[in-house]
Amino acid sequence: MTEVLFYHLQNMTLEGVLPPLLEKSLERGWRVVVQSTSEERADALDAHLWTYRDDSFLPHATWRVADVAEQPIVLAIEEGNPNRAHVRFLVDNAPLPSDAHSYERMVLVFNGDDPDALAAARSAWTDCKSRGFEVTYWQADERGRWQRRQ
Repeated sequence: MTEVLFYHLQNMTLEGVLPPLLEKSLERGWRVVVQSTSEERADALDAHLWTYRDDSFLPHATWRVADVAEQPIVLAIEEGNPNRAHVRFLVDNAPLPSDAHSYERMVLVFNGDDPDALAAARSAWTDCKSRGFEVTYWQADERGRWQRRQ
């Protein structure tokens, strides 16, 4: 069964939160797709993942590369699973893909300070529950550590 994790960003940026979550996915041996909603945003995330930390390397590529099937992390803007990913991250209000059931885990990261993102997350929560997915809600504590909330 697909597990869907909702990560509620408050006083945090996607650029600060995404790299550690991707690192944890790779540590678990998972392949990943990160879906955003525009080429510009995917390109900005691509640039950020190369430079976010001096002492770390996060192997990734965009959907445009010839060897996309071999990439551990693929940044995409459309549905599809070009690298046979186990996990799909949805950012920038990217919608749930029609093949959501084929992933072990979906991670929906949304900006809690954006009313449109909040509404989209609520709608996705309802959709995921109706599909029978296991859903959990995560929020960062005062120290920035993710805590499961009820």
